[in-house]
Amino acid sequence: MNIGITYDLKCNDHLDPHLPDDHQEEFDSPHTIDAVARTLESLGHRVVRLGNGRGFLEKVLAAPPDFVFNLAEGTGISRSREARVPAVLEMLDIPCTGSDPLTLAVTLDKECAKNVVAAAGVAVPYAYALAARAPLDAAPAERLIFPLVAKPAWEGSSKGIRNQCLVSSPAELPEVVAKLRRDHRQTILLEEYIPGDEITVGILGNDPPRVLGAMRVSPRQPTERFIYSLEIKRDFRRLVKYECPPPLPPATLAAVERAALTAYRALGCRDVSRVDFRMKGGVPYFLEVNPLPGLNPDDSDLVIMADLVGWSYQQLIEAVLQAALKRVGL
Repeated sequence: MNIGITYDLKCNDHLDPHLPDDHQEEFDSPHTIDAVARTLESLGHRVVRLGNGRGFLEKVLAAPPDFVFNLAEGTGISRSREARVPAVLEMLDIPCTGSDPLTLAVTLDKECAKNVVAAAGVAVPYAYALAARAPLDAAPAERLIFPLVAKPAWEGSSKGIRNQCLVSSPAELPEVVAKLRRDHRQTILLEEYIPGDEITVGILGNDPPRVLGAMRVSPRQPTERFIYSLEIKRDFRRLVKYECPPPLPPATLAAVERAALTAYRALGCRDVSRVDFRMKGGVPYFLEVNPLPGLNPDDSDLVIMADLVGWSYQQLIEAVLQAALKRVGL
């Protein structure tokens, strides 16, 4: 089978002083694309690299592949940017891995995703969505719960979520919001901080989807409050530890897995996703879902999780591919 890979590649313009240093955080390195391509080739497929943007459009129109393994995140700050490639492929009747355009648009907007998941019965932290041009005092002070996490509403891969985004008091908030607005130019979520364990759940497949594993992410050094910020992700080997399965009571672990599957179904996810929670009093609070989880063979959370449950990188890629092929009848 001819399989195209769609992706956005990191490049050297991240040094541009006019852009935040995390503006390419979602994008893939050549190392990741090479790893996915080699794995697909080892499974007997012919691989063509399609990229994204105009180059992708030209290639897919000139020589449509049989199938696409989609990793494309989209450039810019549009809240529907992850939906662009699947929308084009849907229009051209070319099947691809992963979720459809609607799910990719809904899940990138954290507020929208939380509303859908809350309607399905999963607990979510209270959050106020501060519109890009709204004054900070538009946020109802009496409803903001401190400490809180201030973060961009339409980003992934912890873009914009820095250590300073854990805000302890109203006095700290204006400076944090001003920096987020300067760097990300979008709605800012002012979200209740949930103080318990950070748990991420990997889900694979369809009809029914299944849990690959649940993994706790915790600081190596005791700290009063912890968020899985970008600074920590960039130095994860030194700063955090990963436990899969997490050291939770069986009933609590079952609850977070049920909540992850509920969120996956409610949002219409397909083939693969990673769902993030914080725990409080044994209750999982939904933070977000990543329907395009990173597949860097060395440091992506889903790959680390797969390794901890005994899966090879090839098994993980093959499972995603087979789930998609089965879904579309190939």
